[in-house]
Amino acid sequence: LPLAISFFTFQQIAFLIDSFRNETNRSNFINYCVFITFFPQLIAGPIVHHSEIIPQISNTFLKRKNFKNISLGFFIFSIGLFKKVVMADNFSLWVNEGFDEAKILYFFEGWFTSLSYTFQIYFDFSGYSDMAIGTGLLFNFKLPANFNSPYKSRDIQDFWRRWHITLSRFLKEYIYIPLGGNKKGKLKTYFNLMTVFIIGGIWHGAGWTFIFWGFLHGLGIIINRLWKSIGITIPHFVSWFITF
Repeated sequence: LPLAISFFTFQQIAFLIDSFRNETNRSNFINYCVFITFFPQLIAGPIVHHSEIIPQISNTFLKRKNFKNISLGFFIFSIGLFKKVVMADNFSLWVNEGFDEAKILYFFEGWFTSLSYTFQIYFDFSGYSDMAIGTGLLFNFKLPANFNSPYKSRDIQDFWRRWHITLSRFLKEYIYIPLGGNKKGKLKTYFNLMTVFIIGGIWHGAGWTFIFWGFLHGLGIIINRLWKSIGITIPHFVSWFITF
């Protein structure tokens, strides 16, 4: 498959749907191409919406040097680079040793390897997003945030508000709400949620393991909503620990 197809495909789907709904402003072909192929976030996000980028392309402000954006861009880029090179790449050494090289993983080794992967994938993905946002600022482009301390989440629904925020936004606006959202009763709401997360699983990779991964997250969201409907509350630390 072409590199980054999952990202730029979603951006074009959003543009096509909004055009069909007459919700897009007329823009020329060059601006559209810049929007789709904008290199800082092309490979791994964030998934940007046309209403965020195309108006910025047409803004003459882009052509001016803005030293505040340049300094802020380098700062955010440096944070992302540190996450990727220092944090994620070092965690990946333990992950590869545990998952790829070790013949047997005992209790502690298994947990250590799994937790290492937990932090590797976060620092890798959020680090890249930070680098994309920082690079965008160097050109006076403001890209949306993609992570907001997801491992501080106290339930699975809160997690998906904090993890890969732009993907959650797309799935909500272009799949969940058109299916009816939560407006057609509880069973239909649960069906819509499960559909959204299975599609989200397929987006991550074309394989049964990813579909099952999406199913597990959909099941977690449904259980979470059922739990909230009962009205039972548990201490913050306990809810965080269970979610993590």
